[in-house]
Amino acid sequence: MGAVISKQELLAKIRSILPQPIYKELEAAVSELDEERATKLIYRVLRLYLASLIDPGEAIGIVTAQSIGEPGTQMILRSFHYAGLREFSMARGLPRLIEVVDARRHPSTPLMFVYLKPPYNKTREAAEKVAKQIQQVTLEMLTKEIDVDYVSGTISLVLDQEQLRYRGLSLKDVEKIVSKVRGKDLSISMKGNVIVASLAVPDILKIKKARDKLLQVKISGIKGIKKVVLQYDSKNDEWYIVTEGTNLEAVLQLEEVDKARTYSNDLHEVEEVLGIEAARTLIAHEIKRVLDEQGLDVDIRHMYLVADAMTWSGRVRPIGRHGVVGAKESPLARAAFEVTVKTLIEAAVRGEEERFKGVVENIIAGKHVPIGTGIVKLLMRF
Repeated sequence: MGAVISKQELLAKIRSILPQPIYKELEAAVSELDEERATKLIYRVLRLYLASLIDPGEAIGIVTAQSIGEPGTQMILRSFHYAGLREFSMARGLPRLIEVVDARRHPSTPLMFVYLKPPYNKTREAAEKVAKQIQQVTLEMLTKEIDVDYVSGTISLVLDQEQLRYRGLSLKDVEKIVSKVRGKDLSISMKGNVIVASLAVPDILKIKKARDKLLQVKISGIKGIKKVVLQYDSKNDEWYIVTEGTNLEAVLQLEEVDKARTYSNDLHEVEEVLGIEAARTLIAHEIKRVLDEQGLDVDIRHMYLVADAMTWSGRVRPIGRHGVVGAKESPLARAAFEVTVKTLIEAAVRGEEERFKGVVENIIAGKHVPIGTGIVKLLMRF
């Protein structure tokens, strides 16, 4: 049997292998462990570190494209209801992946995942109170009966007392907001639980327009949050809120909301409210979530490479000729993607020069591709 190596000897051997920050953290961690557990931890860290390395000149872009693109062909081309609920029909699978890499300005179903601080996340009742504060309540949601008289030009809305109680609103709250509604030739009054709107000149189109405007008046909640659904996370033993419609800036101002974990699935909104680093993390997170839902296991580093390519300029840009590809220095690389003739003509007019630094342009010209062994330049002296 060979001699047993102590943890101190092991640490000394791997000191030159690991980066200093990782080494110091590992050294501090093993100092509190016994020999057996320390040895296991050292070997595990070493294995993980070596597995994380790539060879110099490796074509990481091509590997990433293959690693995400090939599993993408196995995705299901349809929408799913969120978590089996009928409330939300949202893009999942390939449609959502396309939304992310195209950096769509507006997602097909804008969602927010609102996490709460204790004690609001511990019981359904406490989380429901916060959800009621968040959800936008319109007059239509509080109305149980609508009567439109096209002859006299009046619209009568009968308010539902049970809905008012459920939302924590009173008739005075509604009256205060409805009294501020303005419209040409429109007068509004309230009698008990009935709102009466009258038009000076009865006109069918004007009456319909006034009716729609009245029903969409916001009484309470945050603008843009159409629906809220409470979800329970058994792993962390907490309740959180999923919303249809987003208003991240307004939601983060609530005291009950955990600002560190709450996010929206709208890339551009996250960029504007939280910054480009948060948008980068969200891009990687959303791609990974789509692949995980399909049961596809792809290394997270590939997602972060895509996220880096989309955000390195300081703004979220799509993968395509209007974004990442269009910003390439090489005119041949830009022309290889789409609208070839137009791209080449524009490059010629501007007098651009092809430096053959990338992969695509070298393949087009039949030159050595600067990756792998092609990255080595040999100088010989005779």
